[in-house]
Amino acid sequence: MGTAPAAATLPPVTLPDLTGMDPVVQKQITEQFAALTALAEQRAAPAVLAPAYGTLGSLLFAANRANAAETSYLHAQALAPAEMRWPYYLGHVYLNRPDRPKAIAAFERALRLRPGDAAALVWLGNVYLDDGQPAQADTRFTQALAAQPRMAAALYGLGQAALARREYARAVEQFEQVLAVDPRASITHYPLALAYRGLGETAKAETHLRQQGKVQIGPPDPLMAELRGLLGGSASEEARGIRAAEAGDYQTAVQHFRRGVELAPGSVSLRYNLARALSLTGDDAGARAAFEETIRLAPKDLDARIKLGELLGRHGQYQAALEQYSQAMAIDTRAADARFGYAGALVGLGRVREAIDSLSESVRLYPADPRFKEALTRVQSATKGG
Repeated sequence: MGTAPAAATLPPVTLPDLTGMDPVVQKQITEQFAALTALAEQRAAPAVLAPAYGTLGSLLFAANRANAAETSYLHAQALAPAEMRWPYYLGHVYLNRPDRPKAIAAFERALRLRPGDAAALVWLGNVYLDDGQPAQADTRFTQALAAQPRMAAALYGLGQAALARREYARAVEQFEQVLAVDPRASITHYPLALAYRGLGETAKAETHLRQQGKVQIGPPDPLMAELRGLLGGSASEEARGIRAAEAGDYQTAVQHFRRGVELAPGSVSLRYNLARALSLTGDDAGARAAFEETIRLAPKDLDARIKLGELLGRHGQYQAALEQYSQAMAIDTRAADARFGYAGALVGLGRVREAIDSLSESVRLYPADPRFKEALTRVQSATKGG
C-alpha cells in the first residue's frame, strides 16, 4: 500500500475560503491555524505538531472543507506515523471526494495500525463494495462482525456483498438480521426486496418495497463522533440534533436544536427541526409554537405547513388544519401530503362530499399512491353505511 510521505515533501497548510461559515466556527479554525503556525515557527517537537495539524484538519473536515483538511492530515500522519486516527480520517476525506483507491489505501493503513477496528472495517468494506469488489468487502464485514457481533452496519454490508454476487438467499438472511437488530433501519427494505425478487418471491418483495425508507446504517464510530464534537456554532448543533433524531434520541435532539436556535434565532431549518423533534417527544404544544414560528420566518415553507396541519388534525382542530393544508396546496398544487391531509380535515369537519371530490381528483393525479384510493373507498363506504 506504500508509505506515508515525509513532512518535508508535503505542501504547506493554508486556509480555504471561510466566507459564509458560522462566525463561531471561523474563529475556531483561524485560532487553530494561528496556533499551528506559531508551533511550526518554534520548530516544536513532532509529538506536539502532529496533533496540532490533526486538530486543524478535523475542524476543517467537520466544517465541510474536506479537501482543505487533507493536507493537514497528511502532515499529522507524516509526523506521527504510528497514530491510527490520521489515516482513518484521511480515509473519510477520500470517501467524501470520492477517491476509492486512496480511501482503500488509507483505511488499510489505519487497520494495520489498529487491527480489528470495527468502524474502519465497515468503512473499508463499503469502499470495496463501491469499487466493485464484493469478495474483499465480504471479508471486511465478516471481520467487523467478529469484532462487534450483531452490528447492524456489518450485517447490512454482508447483505449488500451477497446481493452483488447474486447470492440471494444469503442476502435475505443478512438483511432480515439487520431489521431484527434495528427495525428503524428502513433503508434495508429496498435491497431486501431486490433479494426476494431474485429468489422469485414477488409478494415479499412488494411488501418490503412499500416499507423502504431513508434511515441509514452506520457503524459505532468514536473517532468520527469526536471529530463532529469539535465545532461550535449553530450549524454544528443542528448537525448533532439531526444525528440524535436519526438515532431515535429525540430528547437529545431537542436540546441540540434549542441551543442552535439560541445561536441563530433566524434559522428556518433549526426551527423546523426543533418542531419535528418536539412533536416526536410528544410535546405538541411546543411543536405547534415552533412550527408557527417557522412559518412566520418562512411563510412558503411547505413542509412546516403540512406538519402543522397534521398536528392540528390530531387534536381535532380541523378548521385550523384545513387552513394550513390550503396554504400548502397554494404553494405546491401537486403536494400529495397536503392534498391527503386536506381531504382528512374535510372529513373531520363533516364536509364529506367535498372530501370525496378532493380524493377522487387525487386518485386521478396520483394513481400510484394507494393512500388516496384507500381513503376514498373508506369515506364512500362510511357514507353509504350512514
